[in-house]
Amino acid sequence: MIIAIIGPGNMARGIATRALAGGHTVRLVGRSAEQAAALAEELRRAAPGGDGDVRQSDAIAVEDADLVVLAVPYPAGREVVADYGTALTGSVIVDICNPVDFSTFDSLAVPAGTSAAEEIAAEAAPGAPVVKAFNTTFAATLLSGQVAGEPLDVLIAGDDEDAKRSVAELAASGGLRPLDVGPLRRARELEAFQFLHMAAQERLGLNWSSAVKILP
Repeated sequence: MIIAIIGPGNMARGIATRALAGGHTVRLVGRSAEQAAALAEELRRAAPGGDGDVRQSDAIAVEDADLVVLAVPYPAGREVVADYGTALTGSVIVDICNPVDFSTFDSLAVPAGTSAAEEIAAEAAPGAPVVKAFNTTFAATLLSGQVAGEPLDVLIAGDDEDAKRSVAELAASGGLRPLDVGPLRRARELEAFQFLHMAAQERLGLNWSSAVKILP
């Protein structure tokens, strides 16, 4: 698959690493072309001779992408989707953000009864389904794809079954364990859960290196 990742930060690095491990083509898009190009070069050096391909691209990268990953903080994902408009038609939009109020780190920044993913879906063009995924994984753990020898679980929510299968394929091909948790409205619980997970890191001394694991 062609994976366009918007926002060349730490989560982009982690998700791109898993995508390249799965043999996918990765296009990195950022406001700073230089930053995106630098990350692409870093990823090529980290995985020489791999089956995947990675390079910096401009906004045109989304037009033939199978998946468009919004690796940007809340609420930038809404703005990106509105700006790209119908260019996203035919692509699956993957929202990975956690809408935490970082001014207080004591609440979510979305109103009760909704989620960042649902807000993004409301802005998305027809034919561009939104899937919530990767928000319960930390960037550092995505680099290796596992914690304590166990593959990371990727919890996936969405209303389009084909779109969810594509995201599950990305996760599984990169050595992760995808788990379908239901319709897009389940993103409300995923975002709230990850807020709690994030808040526990310093208290438990985990240094952002823990992972959500769903036992069989």
